[in-house]
Amino acid sequence: MHELLEEVRRCSLCREHLPQAPKPVLAASAASRIVIVGQAPGSRVQASGIPWDDPSGELLRRWMGVDGDTFYDAERIALVPMGFCYPGKGRSGDLPPRPECAPQWHPRLFAQMPQRRLNVLIGQYAQRHYLGVRCQRNLTETVRQHADYLPEFFPLPHPSPRNRLWLRRNPWFDAEVIPRFRALVHELLDD
Repeated sequence: MHELLEEVRRCSLCREHLPQAPKPVLAASAASRIVIVGQAPGSRVQASGIPWDDPSGELLRRWMGVDGDTFYDAERIALVPMGFCYPGKGRSGDLPPRPECAPQWHPRLFAQMPQRRLNVLIGQYAQRHYLGVRCQRNLTETVRQHADYLPEFFPLPHPSPRNRLWLRRNPWFDAEVIPRFRALVHELLDD
């Protein structure tokens, strides 16, 4: 796994499409039991080199009910986005993750994680990639039907500040989904 992570961190596959030099951001271990499959690092994460080192990460850790030490312990939780580098800004936020990363690296990374028990799919890009035709008509319905994808996948909305309106409009998410998600996370971490 160490050699593979070094290879990923040297990746320059999509260099000509990025606003700055490639700097893949991820964390994983052969012992990881939970894999968080996010979108792509934002500019703040790209600068720090620490996955989920932003307000989205703070909310995700609250949803999981874990502290920073647990979240950043790659022996327990892998942080593997769909795109490993900051894709740049678009008209209404960051651009989508580059499409080259997941097909190039995810199969090899996941093959090195024999203890992996749960893939948390954050946002529509991860959900479309991993659930394909099993996705519901939209992200809301996919998240609402999260139990249909267990035990392998748990779809969630992105915890971005841009999604606060979605969270307010869907109170069932905090009331029903988060307690189930948190319980499953703790069960896997404590196992």
